[in-house]
Amino acid sequence: MQEISDLIEISRFYGRQKDYTIAGGGNTSYKNDEYLWVKASGYSLATIDEAGFARLDRQALAQVNVKNYPADALLREEEIKNDLLKSRVEPEKGQRPSVETSLHNLIGYAYVVHTHSTKVNGLMCSNQAEAKTRELFGNQVLYIAYEDPGYVLFKAVEKKILDYNSEHGKQPQVIFLQNHGVFVGADSTAEIKAIYDGLIAKLDAVYGPEPAIEPVAVGKGAAETLPAIRVLLSEGGLKTVKLANNTLLNGFLSAATYEAVARPFTPDGIVYANSAFIHAAYTGDAEAFVQDVKAKIAAYVQEKGKTPKVIFADGLGVLLIGAHAQAVETLEDVVTDSCRVARFAAFFGGQHPMLPQWVRFIETWEVEQYRSKISIGGSAGRVDGKIAIVTGGAQGFGAGIVEHLFADGANVVIADLNAEKGEEFAASLNAKGRKNRAHFVKADVSKAESVENLIEETAARFGGLDVFISNAGILRAGGLDEMTPETFRLMTMVNYEAYFLCAKYASKVMKLQHTYAPALFMDIIQINSKSGLKGSNKNFAYAGGKFGGIGLTQSFALELMPYNIKVNSICPGNFYDGPLWADPEKGLFVQYLKAGKVPGARTADDVKKFYEAQVPAGRGCTPIDVMRAVFYIIEQEYETGQAVPVTGGQNMLK
Repeated sequence: MQEISDLIEISRFYGRQKDYTIAGGGNTSYKNDEYLWVKASGYSLATIDEAGFARLDRQALAQVNVKNYPADALLREEEIKNDLLKSRVEPEKGQRPSVETSLHNLIGYAYVVHTHSTKVNGLMCSNQAEAKTRELFGNQVLYIAYEDPGYVLFKAVEKKILDYNSEHGKQPQVIFLQNHGVFVGADSTAEIKAIYDGLIAKLDAVYGPEPAIEPVAVGKGAAETLPAIRVLLSEGGLKTVKLANNTLLNGFLSAATYEAVARPFTPDGIVYANSAFIHAAYTGDAEAFVQDVKAKIAAYVQEKGKTPKVIFADGLGVLLIGAHAQAVETLEDVVTDSCRVARFAAFFGGQHPMLPQWVRFIETWEVEQYRSKISIGGSAGRVDGKIAIVTGGAQGFGAGIVEHLFADGANVVIADLNAEKGEEFAASLNAKGRKNRAHFVKADVSKAESVENLIEETAARFGGLDVFISNAGILRAGGLDEMTPETFRLMTMVNYEAYFLCAKYASKVMKLQHTYAPALFMDIIQINSKSGLKGSNKNFAYAGGKFGGIGLTQSFALELMPYNIKVNSICPGNFYDGPLWADPEKGLFVQYLKAGKVPGARTADDVKKFYEAQVPAGRGCTPIDVMRAVFYIIEQEYETGQAVPVTGGQNMLK
C-alpha cells in the first residue's frame, strides 16, 4: 500500500533528525475513511516499519469524542486507554496506540506528523509563546495553551478546531501546543515537508545562526568522582554513568545559568530525565564533591522516591545516569535538547518550564509510566551492567574476549594501538542494537600516562570499572644468539611492566568503588600463557615475562583482596587461528620456522601440525575456551591469586 510506504518514509525522515524527535518521541499517522494507522507506543520513528503502526477502526475511535468519562483524571485516562485498545483492528499484534491517537483521528488530513521540534519548542516553551506565535504565523496556525496530555488536551483541540473551521471554512494544518510540540497535517507527505520547512525558516530568521556545539576536553576529575557516584546509585543494579560536556552544556553548569534548565520543558523531559535534576559544584576536591552529591542524592530520594538521572556539576560537566548505556545516550539527547530550547526561548522573553501541577499529572499518569518503563529495559547477561576494559582488544584473543563480554551485557572499552581496527570493531558491536555499548580508546599499555588516560576515559564514558583484562602483549621468538637487548626490553616492558601499570591505575578506581559499595566484587585478570607455567625453547623473553606476570598476580591478589578486588591470571594454550600465530608474514608459525624451533619442518603448516600434536585435545585454544575461564573468575567470589590453565591438557598443574 503506497500510502503506508509514504507514511514509513516520512516517519523515518523526521525520526532520524534529533532536531525533531528525541528517543523515538513524536508520532505519525495516515487515515482513510475506514482506518487510522498510527505509531504504536514503544516504536522509534527512526526505524519504524509497517509493524510499528497500529491499525484502528475510525468508527470505534469516534466514540471517544462523545462518550462521558469519569471526572477523576486517573480513572478517566485508564478508561480511555482501554477504549483505544478496543478500537484496534488486529489486537492480537499487541500494539498499544499512541496516547495522541484521538488527536490524529480528529485532524482532517490524510497524513499527520507530530514532532517535538527543538526550534519550535524554543517558541512553545517561552514566556511569549502565544503572542509571538500570532506575530510570526498569523491566523494560518492554531495555538493551544498547555493542557494535560490525553483526553483533556483532545477536547481542547477539538473545540479550537471547530472554532477555526467555522471562521476559516477549513481545518488548520498547523497546531502548536504550548510546552509540547507541533502537529502538521496535509494530504501528501510532500506538503508536510514543505510546511515544516516554512515553520523552521521563520524561526531561523529570529534565532539567526546557532553557535556550533564543540566538545570540551574531559578533565582529571572523572576517575576520582564518577565511580563513587555510580555505585552510590547502583543499589538496584549496576548503573551506567556518562560525563557529558561541550560548549552548549558548559554554558548551563554554573548556579546562575543552571536555573534556566532546572525544570522540565515538556512531558518527554519528565519521562526520560525525571522532573528535577541535581546541581553541585566540583572545585578539585573529589571527596568533598562526592560527599556533597551523596547528601543531595539522599534528599532527592527522600523527596521523589526515586534516584536522580541528571546531575549538573559545575567545573566537571553533566553526569547522566541510566540503567544501561542506551538510556544514558537518550538522556544526553534530552538534556542537550533542553539546553537548546532554553537558548532559543531567550529570543521570546525567556524560558517557561512546565508548571508544578502539570508535572504532577505526568508523574502519576499510567501512560507516561508505561513509556518510562519501556525506555529503561535491560538484558540478563552474565556480566550485565558491568564495565570492562580489554587491552589489546582489537584483534586475536582480545577481540574474542570483547565480543563475548559485550554479548553478555557488559559495556566494554577496547584498548589498543590499532585505532583503525579498534574503531571499526567498536562500531560493528554498537550496530547490533543492544542496550550496552563498546567504546574504543587508543592506548599504549607500556606508558603510564596512556594507561592513566585509558582509565580516565573509561570513567567518563561509563562511570567506573568492574573488570580489567590485561591482554595486550607481544611475542618475538628467538634464542640467546638471535635476541637483541632492545627486543628483550621491549617484550619485558609490554608483557610484564605494562601489567603493573594496568593494575596500578585500575585498582585506584576499584578501591574508590569499594569505599562506597563494600559488597561489590571486582576483577583484574591477566591473560597470561601456557608459557607462564613452563619454560619455552628459544622463547625465553616471552616466557620470562609471563612467569613474572604470575608473580605479580599472586602479589597483587594479596594486596587487593581486602578491597574485594580479585586478581587472577588465565594461561591459554596457543590460539593457532589468530593473527599472532597464523599471520602469513609475521605469525609465529613463520617465525618459528625461520628460527628452527621445529626440527625437520619445511613449511609453516608443518610447524602448526607439530604444535597441534602436542595438545591432548588435538587443537588449539579458542576465545570461547578463554571466556569460560573469564566468566568463572568473574562470577566466583572466593578465589584470587590463581593461574588458571586453559591448554587442552598440554599443561597440567602439579
